[in-house]
Amino acid sequence: MAAKRIGLLTSGGDCAGLNAVIRAVYAHASGHFGWVVMGIRNGTAGLMARPVEATMLDDHVLGSDMLRQGGTILGTTNKGNPFAFPQDDGSVVDRSGDVIDGFRQLKLDALIGIGGDGSIEILRRLAIQGGIDLVAIPKTIDNDLGATEMSIGFETAVQTATAALDHLQPTAASHSRVMVLEVMGRDAGHIALSAGIAGGADIILIPEIPYSFAAVEAKLTALRKRGRNFALVVVAESVKTEDGQSITSVHGGGAKATHTYGGIGHYIGAELATRSGAETRVTVLGHVQRGGTPEPKDRILGSAFGVHAVDLIAAGKSDRMVAWNARQVIDVPILSAIQGAATVDPVGTLVKTARGVGISFGD
Repeated sequence: MAAKRIGLLTSGGDCAGLNAVIRAVYAHASGHFGWVVMGIRNGTAGLMARPVEATMLDDHVLGSDMLRQGGTILGTTNKGNPFAFPQDDGSVVDRSGDVIDGFRQLKLDALIGIGGDGSIEILRRLAIQGGIDLVAIPKTIDNDLGATEMSIGFETAVQTATAALDHLQPTAASHSRVMVLEVMGRDAGHIALSAGIAGGADIILIPEIPYSFAAVEAKLTALRKRGRNFALVVVAESVKTEDGQSITSVHGGGAKATHTYGGIGHYIGAELATRSGAETRVTVLGHVQRGGTPEPKDRILGSAFGVHAVDLIAAGKSDRMVAWNARQVIDVPILSAIQGAATVDPVGTLVKTARGVGISFGD
């Protein structure tokens, strides 16, 4: 097989396990096939830069410290869509051609892109436009890509949220408080659900199941009647107010403005304090869930995904996304992977499990 030059980039929000992917891609591509792997810096922004921001990966990425390191050594970006790139005057321009030209300047034969649904969709558009052989690897702490049972970063985010509940519970009991923990979950409540079960939450609020404060108050009352002096509430950041309003904040202005979730925890805490008279405290984990040392499952998953992505390129396959299904790595068409979001099933196993152990969803 002729030697290849492949590009590798991370795109979208960072998460734990990305460096395990980078390590595995280089180890397999270089060690098994003798290929050159170019690490592209800061996602598509690196391909737009002139000169192109990329570096030839070498054996320094093979160290076991890469498995333990959070974030991504290549850098990433979750803003600046190349098809509508924001300008200082508030306008947008199409810079997709610059990205494709950057790919050509690196003389690459194929590209491995690690990202969530939005990033992968953009990369696929670029690949189709530029005739680029693309293999995608899913990473999202929200775990909401429908074609894979698990995405890189999810397990570590759940562990972080569970540890937060472990720390909050003794303080809640010591001070007779209702502790509200706001966790990430842009479009789905998977982190809140899994961490809530593992961390012994009393109430889990997720966007997939409508809630009412009357039902939440009823749960708190039932706990008090059983002699409990505290409660733990987990809420996903994308949960709406009781009347259906989203709570978001705006960063920047004009075409560069971004809207992010955040604040529902304080809303829930304030409402519970007013309605029930309970002493409440709110903790917002935020980006703590993205960083830190990757849990073993994220290291293993990242390694398996990286190896399979290289094998797909070796087999001449592209426009595929690697995925985890039935305890093994598979690959699926990228389009099918990004078309269906995997939100929490309101009657699925984990929701049934939570209800079975007495957790309320406020419904």
